[in-house]
Amino acid sequence: MRQNRLPRTWSAACVFIAATLPAFAQPYGRPPALRNVGIEQKLNYQVPLDLAFNDESSRLVHLADYFHGKPVVLSLVYYKCPMLCNLVMNGELRAFRQVELTLGKDFEAVTVSFDPGETPALASEKRTSYVDKYNRPGASNSWHFLTGREDQIHALADAVGFHYAWDNRTAQWAHASGIVILTPLGRIARYQYGIEYSKNDLRLGLVEASANKIGTFTDQVLLFCYHYDPTKGKYTLAVVNALRIGGSAVVLAIGLFMFVNLRRDRREALKQL
Repeated sequence: MRQNRLPRTWSAACVFIAATLPAFAQPYGRPPALRNVGIEQKLNYQVPLDLAFNDESSRLVHLADYFHGKPVVLSLVYYKCPMLCNLVMNGELRAFRQVELTLGKDFEAVTVSFDPGETPALASEKRTSYVDKYNRPGASNSWHFLTGREDQIHALADAVGFHYAWDNRTAQWAHASGIVILTPLGRIARYQYGIEYSKNDLRLGLVEASANKIGTFTDQVLLFCYHYDPTKGKYTLAVVNALRIGGSAVVLAIGLFMFVNLRRDRREALKQL
C-alpha cells in the first residue's frame, strides 16, 4: 500500500509546487505531468460570455448571466480535487470574508469545474458549504458553482490562460492555482496566484476592475500609489507616484504654514496701528 501512495503523494506535492509558478513558460525541467500546466496572463482579453454551463440546479446558464455591472472573481477548479482546489476555494473564502467589500453587493464570484465528468450535484454541495461559511446575506445568489461540457470548459480555460492536464499515472488533474478578476464587461483585469489572496490586492483589483465604481476615495489614492505587477499577481508600491503624493503633501503643509503665519503677522501689524 505504501508503494501505491508514494507516487500520488509525490504528484500532489509537485502540483502544489507548480501552483506557485505564475507563468505558462519555461516548462522544461518540470515533471512530465506538469510541462503543459500553468497560468498564462491575458490581461484585457475578452472572455466569451456566451459560453454555456450548468448551474447548481442543472439549469442551463451562460457566463453573461453573472455579469450585471459588477466585477467578477473567477476560479477554475474541480470539485473532487483531493488537495489544491479546496485550498484555492478556502483562500477565496478567507479573502472574501476579510475584504471590505461585500459579495453580491460589490462583486460576484463564479467557480467553474474544469472536469467535464463532474455534476451539478457536486457543484451544489460545494456551493452550500462555501456560502454557509461566508455567512453573509445575499451570498447564496452571488457565488455560483458551475459544471459544463468539455468544449465550453476548454474555451473558458483558454480565454483566461488556465492550462491543465490529466495525469494518467495518478488519475488526477494537474493544474496551477489562482483566481482571475474580470471587469463587468468580462475583460480580464487582474490575476492573483497561489492559494492565499491578499485582501488588499483583492480590494484594489476589484476597485480597478469596476472602473472606480466601488470603493472609497482612499482606494483611489492607493491605486495611484500602487501599480499592478503582472509577474507576481500583486500590487506593489509605485515609488514615483508615492513621492509625488509625499511632495505634494509637503508643499501643501508649507503653504498652510506660511498662510497661517502671514495672517498672524498681519493681525499683529493691525493691532499696532
